[in-house]
Amino acid sequence: MPHFAEGIARFQREVFPAKAGLFARLATVHRPGTLFIGCSDARVVPELITQTDPGELFVIRTAGNLVPAHTTGTDAVTAGVEYAVAVLGVRDVVVCGHSACGAMTALAEGHDLTAAPAVAAWLRHADASVARAAAAGTPDVAALVRENVAAQLANLTTHPSVARALAAGELRLHGWVFDIAEGTVEELPAAAAPALAA
Repeated sequence: MPHFAEGIARFQREVFPAKAGLFARLATVHRPGTLFIGCSDARVVPELITQTDPGELFVIRTAGNLVPAHTTGTDAVTAGVEYAVAVLGVRDVVVCGHSACGAMTALAEGHDLTAAPAVAAWLRHADASVARAAAAGTPDVAALVRENVAAQLANLTTHPSVARALAAGELRLHGWVFDIAEGTVEELPAAAAPALAA
């Protein structure tokens, strides 16, 4: 943990002064333009990948970048999506998967998750992704990552706030896959998520 203290001191000494005006504005204004839904994986850092300043992204991170389809109950993902879309008025939503995703690897390779029952239960939100990859005849990890992004975009459209904003032409959905080793970001075509093509 000492390196955290050193990092904070360096931030206060070197980074914050150069952006003091930005932080002064952000202290009273919160208007991100994009909701970024990414994986919890420590190797995938949305602000680093997009080179955005504080305040530009509203970020939700979940294992496997999963977005459960809307239900009548409440959960943190649903609340975050609703807040970003209905309250903050983001104009774009990105669902970003990535290479070497542990969640997708566990599903593609059929890992035994009995010692991690909460993880196993959470990954059931990727059942449609697994089915899509199997139907396409490409059940490897890379294919599952892509199918999962498309499936999560489809799940997003079941959220009332997202459906309303899409119908009003006030929101755009984007599917990305980040390659950790190459540093590249691929935007998936709209055809990758048929429910969004309309």
